[in-house]
Amino acid sequence: MSASSTPTVGVVLLTMGQRPEELSRAIASVQSQRGVAVNIAVVGNGWQPKGLPRGVTGVGLLENVGIPAGRNAGVPHVAGDYLLFLDDDARLLADDFLARSLNLLAERPDVGLIQPRVDGAGGAPAPRRWIPRIRKGDAHRSSTCMLVWEGALVMPRKVFDAMGGWGDPYFYAHEGIELAWRVWNAGYRVWYAADLAVEHPVVSPTRHADYYRLNARNRVWLARRNLPAVWGFFYVVNWAVVQHLRWLRNPQGLRAWWSGVREGLRVNPGGRSRLRARTIGRMARAGRAPII
Repeated sequence: MSASSTPTVGVVLLTMGQRPEELSRAIASVQSQRGVAVNIAVVGNGWQPKGLPRGVTGVGLLENVGIPAGRNAGVPHVAGDYLLFLDDDARLLADDFLARSLNLLAERPDVGLIQPRVDGAGGAPAPRRWIPRIRKGDAHRSSTCMLVWEGALVMPRKVFDAMGGWGDPYFYAHEGIELAWRVWNAGYRVWYAADLAVEHPVVSPTRHADYYRLNARNRVWLARRNLPAVWGFFYVVNWAVVQHLRWLRNPQGLRAWWSGVREGLRVNPGGRSRLRARTIGRMARAGRAPII
């Protein structure tokens, strides 16, 4: 393949600057990729990245604007017809990861977003929540999906532009659900590629102090921003039942969760882009309507 025909992938690495060793490994895993050119921007959420390898752009944000807004801020600073979003504590496990991802997108032009398989760092068992489907099954089985784990994603830039990017207001939690829904709404589908792998430490989502509140607030916002009113009502009710069953023995968590529900109803969630009836039908036929 000639240099002129080598595809370029714009890579947005988001970090708060608290994991310099992990960030270095993440960058190295991108720079080692074969068969593609990479254009890397490291977005410092609330700080100015320094001491980066040659050719890597540092994008400093004055404050921590949250995960989705931080990723959006990096996109204008990278070139390429494709985008890779990568967390600072994740890394690509093979040097042909991006080349194979782009081959998949070329072979399946209806795919607008790829989530790879996520392996636990150091050989730790990967949590089932990293498999983006209801019937989890074998993590090594690929499938269509309706949501994504956000730490490593590949997509064509034209799809990212068409569906409007990440939902800035979320800050943390469930932004990957909206991203996937809007890719579907743009006329594409989302693919879990089990033969492509990244590595990530196994950590509990409850390590975030606001986990329960933001989990609930953003569920409500997902409905308000994306679903017709009736669908949105049943989506929130469905998740209220699920969370009560999960956290029946965690009254403190449930109190924080209901506080988040009230906040989600009270506070304006920002831009609205309702899923079309055709999109909901496509998602239902593919196995999961956006109510579950």
